[in-house]
Amino acid sequence: MNIPHPIDTRLPNMLRSGRRLRGVFNGIPSPAIVEMCAFAGLDFVLFDNEHGSAGLETTEHMLRAARASGIPTVVRCLEHDLARTLDLGVSAVQIPMVDTAAHAAALVQRLKYPTRGSPGLRGAAFSTRAAGYGAFGGTAHTALSNDGVALIVMIETPEGVANAAAIAAVPGVDAVFVGPNDLAHSMGFDNRWNEAPVQAAIASALKAIDAVGKCPGILALSPEEEDRYAAWGARYFASNTAGIILKALRDSAQYGR
Repeated sequence: MNIPHPIDTRLPNMLRSGRRLRGVFNGIPSPAIVEMCAFAGLDFVLFDNEHGSAGLETTEHMLRAARASGIPTVVRCLEHDLARTLDLGVSAVQIPMVDTAAHAAALVQRLKYPTRGSPGLRGAAFSTRAAGYGAFGGTAHTALSNDGVALIVMIETPEGVANAAAIAAVPGVDAVFVGPNDLAHSMGFDNRWNEAPVQAAIASALKAIDAVGKCPGILALSPEEEDRYAAWGARYFASNTAGIILKALRDSAQYGR
């Protein structure tokens, strides 16, 4: 019997493909929404465990829903949750507030198992879901995880923008995502990321990431935003399930009034 591995390893190659990838941030703890994202044809679903309310148990159930319905997963998590999130069996982790290449390099080490070809620092345990509770443990699992799980780091400050090329150039970083809301706040513009100085910083970061051959990503809430950012090199785009659902509900509430 051919049993699929719990980890969907397609995402690193997708990030290197050069094509546009579209997904959504989802902070709503619901496996059903994850399945809807797959059935809608999105390229990935990004579980927002920085701002969302899902615990690790619910995250694990959402990962099962994603694997069953065939959609790769990214989990945005805080660093103290990184090891346990990896052991759940994710396709990628996305780490906020990375300002320097040294920080990015430290995250790469925490993502990778120590092997002859990798000076990683990830602790090994093969009883986890990521290793099929032991069914896929051992050296095959460490190799698959080191090669098949992507690291996406987030730039959200002027310091990060200034260091964008160096951060992107770190071996083991697969994509760099610019967070426009936090960037705008850190530049003194509150949530107004369409202000000209913020857009100039976004353009600078996306172009720098693209120039070193890594995948630039950003929040894009409309086709117009996506096209603007794509012209600056972006190709990993995420919108937001809460915003999509709320708009649909508002439209429904106003229909016929």
